[in-house]
Amino acid sequence: MADISYGWAGYIARVNLSTGSITEESDAELQKDYIGGMGFANKIMYDEVPAGTDWMDEENKAVLAVGPLTGAGVPLAGRSTWATLSTFTTDHLVVDCHCGGQLGAKLKFSGHDGLIIEGKAPKPVYINIDDDKITIEDASALWGKGTRETTEALCKKHGLDCCVAAIGPAGENLLPYACVINSRSHSAGAGLGAVLGSKNVKAVVVRGTKAVNVADPQMVADLSDYMIAQVLGSNNNHVVPSTQQSWAEYYDKGSRWTARKGLYWAAAEGGPIETGEPKPFEPNTMGYRCMKATKDLGPEAEKYTVKMAGCHGCPVRCYAQVKHPTVLEKTGYESMGNTCVPNFPFSSYMQSMMKVPGTAAEDGKLTEQAVVYNLLIQATVDDLGLWCNYAQLYRDIAHTYVDGILERELGDQFAEYGFDQIMAGDGTPFIKILTDIASNDTKNKPISWIGHGPEVWTKQWNDEGWFDDNRSQLINYRGWPVHHSIECFGQVGGLYNMLFNRDDMIHSAVNFQGCGLPIELKQEMGKEMWGEGSVDPDKNYTPINEAKVEFAWWSVITDVLHDSLTLCNWVWPMAMAPAKERSYRGDLDLEAQFYTAVTGHKVTIDELYKAAERIMTLQRAATVRGMRDKDGKVGCNDMRGVHDVITEWVFTKDPDIEALTPGTDKMDREDWKKSLTLLYKRFGWDEKLGCPTRRCLEDLNLKDVADDLDKLGLLGKDGAGYDDRTRTYDRILEKYCGDNPALDA
Repeated sequence: MADISYGWAGYIARVNLSTGSITEESDAELQKDYIGGMGFANKIMYDEVPAGTDWMDEENKAVLAVGPLTGAGVPLAGRSTWATLSTFTTDHLVVDCHCGGQLGAKLKFSGHDGLIIEGKAPKPVYINIDDDKITIEDASALWGKGTRETTEALCKKHGLDCCVAAIGPAGENLLPYACVINSRSHSAGAGLGAVLGSKNVKAVVVRGTKAVNVADPQMVADLSDYMIAQVLGSNNNHVVPSTQQSWAEYYDKGSRWTARKGLYWAAAEGGPIETGEPKPFEPNTMGYRCMKATKDLGPEAEKYTVKMAGCHGCPVRCYAQVKHPTVLEKTGYESMGNTCVPNFPFSSYMQSMMKVPGTAAEDGKLTEQAVVYNLLIQATVDDLGLWCNYAQLYRDIAHTYVDGILERELGDQFAEYGFDQIMAGDGTPFIKILTDIASNDTKNKPISWIGHGPEVWTKQWNDEGWFDDNRSQLINYRGWPVHHSIECFGQVGGLYNMLFNRDDMIHSAVNFQGCGLPIELKQEMGKEMWGEGSVDPDKNYTPINEAKVEFAWWSVITDVLHDSLTLCNWVWPMAMAPAKERSYRGDLDLEAQFYTAVTGHKVTIDELYKAAERIMTLQRAATVRGMRDKDGKVGCNDMRGVHDVITEWVFTKDPDIEALTPGTDKMDREDWKKSLTLLYKRFGWDEKLGCPTRRCLEDLNLKDVADDLDKLGLLGKDGAGYDDRTRTYDRILEKYCGDNPALDA
């Protein structure tokens, strides 16, 4: 009888589309060093995909993986991670594509921690996982259909209890901006849809009926009760309400804790449901705290909100289910589910760049017209499987229209897109605009160049200066935009925006920034966690120091850890809490305590942070190995000079204000150079080049990677030892956590 595996299912499925071979292999050797999720996926990509591979090559792979906490009863453990090669950024290096919904839990319940998709099918197929039975099925009848119709057809065939992760026409057409959609609107982006399209994979269908074995289920339950009652806030772990309420010491209008008296899920089945004033220590009202529909779409969305929903295992419920009759009339789909970016392209970008009349009320409150625009665009992009690159797609459409580039490049075809209608307040032309972008027919529908990303279309249309325009929000010349960057604690956000091969998707720092607590209290908390001077007020940034770099390191490491466990970094980590009785302090040990309770392996948070640094450094090594130097040769370790190059506008914006003074988030060049140096030092990387060193790699149990880079002449020099550069986080907030049940275990 085999030993029981706690937390992990213990197996990864491998589907070779070229040969039709389907196998399963143990992941036991990966568990200790690579955790799961991002760790598993990046390790497989490093070992199996040669440097210099193109994203469309059969040698590229798409690796889906979940972690030991997925589906194990841990709050907010419903996400999953894919890894593949980028379709839209320079050199097509390894990227992670994360998604919520039900996919991760279903995969774990099927008895698998991961799925490796390799090779290329000779015709359209989908992969069907039904517990232990895995098959490659014909998808010819589904090719050409949107994600909604595909999901409906496959659920009818295989059962409503399965999860379908599908590509739409954008992925089939190999558009670099293509995503994979599961559970209606939960997307995994970064071009993953195009990678699956290049392999002729229309969908992955997963049905799982097995249990996840947990070493100490009572401790998991007790920790969960403690976390939900005392530590957890709202979406992005905002811990104060957005309006003044009798129970709350503080309120902040920017908070995503938006529930209040008189605010309803007005279109709820059976009649309106009031969100009310849910309070800390009321776990049964947790799901009312985040009224995301009105937060993102404006007050008019209240009347169309059916309920707040979310991913597997999530008590916060940040996913607004909204029905609107006009959108049904225009798109054929009445119900949308917003999570973040797809819901505000019009209101945030078209309105600001185009200055569209009649779409905003006083004080910037969005009108009914803006609600329809946003939902119409969302329904269209989701069904097309079209990714927005964290809203870069919408910024680029707005810019190319406003500055006359579209009219110049499209010629007579420009009139077909109805921008006059859009300017008059009718968003219907967006359906054609987005559909033509998804076609990837650059010869006959040149607007589709925008779906290749600015790294491509700006060269095609002679507009490379767009990278240096602060309106673009492009943060790196390799083709990705800001994701909570310099506006988020200045150098801290700028640093973590450099390290990946796409937007970083890190929310650890911005969760803290926007949590709603007063700046003086946040500075006091920052001192406890990262050191004196780690936290500045917004737009009042001081020169770089080691505490800020520690904050940046921690933001990267916690994100990687969550993407490996897998937990939702839109809420985790628990740095702050809504309970005044705890002095608003969170609990940084919870990830380790849940890991211990689920897997039976006792760890500290410092041990998990070290594992996360190992995973981050492995991806850094993969980037070094695959990145091209300035002469085009594969293999380059000058990360400072070639990869981590921040765009010019961060130094030139606000021309009348000096950098690092009140009123701006403008950066200073010399301070930025020092910031990179200090971050490289914190990771143990070469302080001049920013690449991994032998000492760093061997300290992280990556000697094989060090040997690999050494043979290629790509190792950096020196680098501090792990113990010499590492701050201790174990039980750092323990004095505020007296009710934590794991402290007495």
